[in-house]
Amino acid sequence: MIRSPLTALLASLLLAASPLAWGEDLLQIYDLAVQSDPVLKEAGSNLEATREVKPQAKALLLPQIGITGEVTYNNIRTKGNNGFGSFKNSDTYTDGSINPRLTQTVYNRANWMQLKQADNTIAQAEAQYNNAQIDLMARTTSAYFEVLRAADAVRVSESLVRANERQLEQSKQRFEVGLVAITDVNESQAAFDLSRANLILAQNSLNDRWEALRKIVGPVNVPIARLGEKLPLAPPAPNDINQWAEAAMQGNYGIIAATQAAEAAKKNIEIQRSGHYPTLQAQVGYDWTRSAAEFNTDVDGAFIGLQVSVPIYQGGAVDSRTRQAGYELRAAQDRLDQQRRTVTQAVKDAFRGIISSISNVEARQAAVVSARSNLESTQAGLEVGTRTQVDVLNAQRALFQAEFDYLSSRYDYVINGVKLHQATSTLTRDVLARGNAWLTPTDPVVAPSN
Repeated sequence: MIRSPLTALLASLLLAASPLAWGEDLLQIYDLAVQSDPVLKEAGSNLEATREVKPQAKALLLPQIGITGEVTYNNIRTKGNNGFGSFKNSDTYTDGSINPRLTQTVYNRANWMQLKQADNTIAQAEAQYNNAQIDLMARTTSAYFEVLRAADAVRVSESLVRANERQLEQSKQRFEVGLVAITDVNESQAAFDLSRANLILAQNSLNDRWEALRKIVGPVNVPIARLGEKLPLAPPAPNDINQWAEAAMQGNYGIIAATQAAEAAKKNIEIQRSGHYPTLQAQVGYDWTRSAAEFNTDVDGAFIGLQVSVPIYQGGAVDSRTRQAGYELRAAQDRLDQQRRTVTQAVKDAFRGIISSISNVEARQAAVVSARSNLESTQAGLEVGTRTQVDVLNAQRALFQAEFDYLSSRYDYVINGVKLHQATSTLTRDVLARGNAWLTPTDPVVAPSN
């Protein structure tokens, strides 16, 4: 059995985590999404609508009972000559009839095939709804962590602005005592102004990421927890890309839905071909007719009978619809093949993404250490005159960029794990709940007020 990478990675953390350590931020966001996401609601409504095809198909095989009635008011005036003289006559009366009928289909091949097809159609809709539920988990989690990524960009940008501001102040002080030229002040001023502009862009991007999250969960204004400092890095379990791909072929809801669609299309061929088959119906009825005319005949009659309809020639319509259904089956099979290839690619991309992001996180963490050492040595070189102000500014900018790249790579690791679950349709609310151990509620990202 394939274990969730998030489950395997979080197992040790869950043993030590207290039930209230995380504050259920991600789960609260997801629960809001379940209640408000219009995409999931649409999928649910489509599922309920599709389930009605089964009773409709059954209805074609059940007795059909109906009654017709007719009342006619007659006002007849006659005149003429009958050889004995002229005559004139008028008569006013009412005719009425009641005709109850019970009709039962004895044999109709198309109706039976539609009943069988209904099971495939409903199974397809159920798989699509399950896929929509998993897609909501993935979309919510991805949007959540994209907010955190954008918030880290703002935090790094703010730190760079403060660092550049201090560097600008130091440059001005050195210029006042004649230690540096005015060009150093100008370079520090340019770096400070650029960092402020980048901070504005980062803040705007953060607002955009919040709106992307609100598109799913509605108008959320609560703070969300950041990713903690400690992030256990481990490959998926089992660490075999082919086993994950094979599991996806068996369990992915998108593939299941496409498979059921192909089966329904195959049965549609038989439904259309049934136009060549005879149909047989039994009918039971009663005729009750009354008339108030002067000369009338009242009728009371019951009947029972069988009606056979044998199609001989229908202008080629049946053959045409059968060929059309065959082409639709080929299209459904092609869509199934496309879905399998898409899922296979998604599984392998996510699997490789996890493996590469582990190395990337470690490399980015080492790059931060190197960038910090480089900045310290560059600042020392500036003091003794071996490095320039530009060198310091570049080293400072490189350090903050390395810090952001490190933080960003951690989100890639988490999101790739979610994508792997999504591709194999093993992403559950329980996985999201256990993922809470990676978050730190004491370090929240505050939502914008508007």
